[in-house]
Amino acid sequence: MLRVLTLSTLFPDASRPNFGVFVERQTLGLAAHPEVELRLVAPVGMPPWPLNAHAQYAGLARLPTRETWKGLDTHRPRFTTLPGTGGRFHAGALTQRLIPLLTEIRRDFAFDAIDAEFFFPDGPAAIALGRHFGVPVSIKARGADIHYWGSAPATAHRVIAAGQAANGVLAVSAAMRADMAALGIPANTIRVHHTGVDLDRFAPRDRVAAKAVYGVTGSLIVSLGALIPRKGHHFVIEALASLPDATLLIAGEGPERAALTAQIASLGLSDRVRLLGSVPHVDLPALLAAADVMALASSSEGLANAWVEALACGTPIVITAAGGAGEVVTHHAYGRIVARNAPAFAAGIAEVLANPPASEAVRRGAERFTWEANTAGLYEHLASLVTR
Repeated sequence: MLRVLTLSTLFPDASRPNFGVFVERQTLGLAAHPEVELRLVAPVGMPPWPLNAHAQYAGLARLPTRETWKGLDTHRPRFTTLPGTGGRFHAGALTQRLIPLLTEIRRDFAFDAIDAEFFFPDGPAAIALGRHFGVPVSIKARGADIHYWGSAPATAHRVIAAGQAANGVLAVSAAMRADMAALGIPANTIRVHHTGVDLDRFAPRDRVAAKAVYGVTGSLIVSLGALIPRKGHHFVIEALASLPDATLLIAGEGPERAALTAQIASLGLSDRVRLLGSVPHVDLPALLAAADVMALASSSEGLANAWVEALACGTPIVITAAGGAGEVVTHHAYGRIVARNAPAFAAGIAEVLANPPASEAVRRGAERFTWEANTAGLYEHLASLVTR
């Protein structure tokens, strides 16, 4: 049996059910492998008192420090994060907190490898822990952990050093692999490990009936992602002004809500653009299957799960050239890759709406991304580090 200690600060909990659901699904898949025993450590960063008494941390403060989460033995230790420090102390604080916890875990679970599922602060902490316990370490890069933390002045050197020291490194796309190599992480240690999609849950439906649930009869555009500048929702909203018969539904929450609401009003689009807030992941298949197009104007991505989930629902995508976009939109039926501006998005969406591909043809673009392949690849990768 391969005994895996999975470490991820990006993981759902009772207060954040949509937070890192793709990491959860990957971990559940690996844990179900017949040759794997797995323990999960999902640390929770909290500021020191009195900041941690603020209402925004109440849900995190109530989380149990240990629980069974969807069948996984899960530890949720707290570690200190200091606001205003650019993250420079996060990895050290995480390491300090985890050494005694992993020492305790190791008494009855002598893990063979540490599987870190986010590059910062998980990666540098995992390297220190791997050295302390004498086990190999794998770190997976997903997007912002490289594009943001890997370039931020206070943390870039920690991210790069962790990538150089890891026994193995995973990247969600070939584009991400190239970005990591450009930072100085050896390309020959980086394996592309694509995400998966549940093809049973994410599947085409009767689009007219699915739209009716949202009160839509004409063309429907859907965008998925946090309401933050990086996701570029403002470009898609502006593009809608050039698409008079279309409705736009945006699923996500974040600090840009007020600015986007003001933009919608100023463009006179309040009757055709709706901010849905945070939509539970379980409800996303119905939303995506209702859409004629899923549009996302990201400035950076690894390989967005939303892209693949939309294709699985038979919904073509219009996206920027961010990250692994070119690895997903490999056929005209799957959608368009356009420039990151409103006119380009309006033109791309209009082109797809004018010549809609068959749902079955679109879905073929997602059939390469299965959780079975994801699990098999991760098991092979981790096993190779242990037997090396």
